Amino acid sequence: MYFTYGKTETDYLKRKCKKLAAVIDAVGPIARKLDDDLFDAVVHHIVGQQISSKAQATIWRRIKENLGPINAQTVLAAGAEKLQAFGIGFKKADYILDFARKVQSGAFDLQAVAHMPDDEAIAALVSLRGIGVWTAEMLLLFCLARPNVFSYDDLAIQRGLRMLYHHRKITKPLFEKYRKRFSPYGSVACLYLWAVSGGAVPGMRDYAPQKTVKGGK
Repeated sequence: MYFTYGKTETDYLKRKCKKLAAVIDAVGPIARKLDDDLFDAVVHHIVGQQISSKAQATIWRRIKENLGPINAQTVLAAGAEKLQAFGIGFKKADYILDFARKVQSGAFDLQAVAHMPDDEAIAALVSLRGIGVWTAEMLLLFCLARPNVFSYDDLAIQRGLRMLYHHRKITKPLFEKYRKRFSPYGSVACLYLWAVSGGAVPGMRDYAPQKTVKGGK
């Protein structure tokens, strides 16, 4: 399953911004996979925090091969030692087990979160140990397929904005200007800003000031 968008969203964004329109035309459609199981997605994001994508993929493969379906029952049955044996640190294993207990007890209602407005869903997800605002926003986008996620805490989005609009720095007020401009299709704008940040459009560069290294020759 992929994040779904089409001509309605891209035409709207192209009307709002000629520079983004040029990027959309140059890059074309972007396919980003979704994880439509919220429990699975929360665990996956906790596993991936502060490690490389390659390491996350390796650990995730071990988990899937050993546990099969990732749900509260299989996670709690595995316990802390087995989770750590997959390559998960003690703290992350504790976060995952705490999440599983809350889901099993009903203290955290996955179905309710899936139907909450964006701000309420983010607040609910952030109440979980190990889940910050950025992670909650990515869960909204890549699990719940919300159309208007635009994350200030995402450094690649900030980089994409600097590259596209020639800014040296993205302040919060400036970011909010772009959030308003791209609403209600901020998620699609993110896809293209990530593409810009990753070098999908030749000739674009980051306008952030270069850090000078003190000392040496």
